[in-house]
Amino acid sequence: MPENLFDLSDRVAVVTGTSRGLGQYMGRALARAGADLVITSRDVSRLADFQREIEQIGRRALPLELDVRDLQSIERMADRAVAHYGKIDILVNNAGCNVRKPAVEVTWDDWNTVVDTNLRGTFFVAQAVARGMIEARYGRIINIGSVTCVAGYAGLGPYCASRGGVKQLTMSLADDWGPYGVTVNCLAPGWFKTAQNAVLYENAEWVDYLTDRIPLKRPGQPHDLDGAVVFLASEASRYVTGQTLLVDGGISTGATKATVSLE
Repeated sequence: MPENLFDLSDRVAVVTGTSRGLGQYMGRALARAGADLVITSRDVSRLADFQREIEQIGRRALPLELDVRDLQSIERMADRAVAHYGKIDILVNNAGCNVRKPAVEVTWDDWNTVVDTNLRGTFFVAQAVARGMIEARYGRIINIGSVTCVAGYAGLGPYCASRGGVKQLTMSLADDWGPYGVTVNCLAPGWFKTAQNAVLYENAEWVDYLTDRIPLKRPGQPHDLDGAVVFLASEASRYVTGQTLLVDGGISTGATKATVSLE
């Protein structure tokens, strides 16, 4: 048992979808905790700056091409990662996408794009990485969900379906792979400003409405995920599996503006 339960030294972490956004923040958190990284994007050239940043922290970063909608790409990434490092200890299944439309306007292709990326992709990346973890009898798989794992929002039909599926998938995989020392959990951020939803935050009235619904009275900041991702990747969470950890400022409580005085 390590003296520091959150120390990730000598661990190798695959973080998918690290060309931008929350994937990069979670990768930085793992690197600062001691992990070496595999970073991925459909366009590997977009990883150069992030690779240099991780190396400046003093950790290694292997950039690999990955399209989570392509099984051969998934298996090629996993094989190359193991060939380079000799193992994969941690997977952060972050790659995802969204199509924001009223339900009556969602097309067949919209549905396939979102669900194939967020749900099917999550499963087959986990499967490819888990094979080595099962053999090693150790692994930490962190599937990235969202508050839509437990709540529905208008205009997000395919996305909510995919993220709800990720929550259920996480529980199934935890049961499947627990006997081999592999934990599988879902890290579910609430409302964080990302490239996918940045346009919403340009509407000050909407931001005020959102903030009023969050008990902590602010949207999430990227570093709010640091502790959660390191916890789920580390020995500190060794007896935690099949769980969905909501990092959402409390919005999933369904809280609204208080109407009863506590004085």
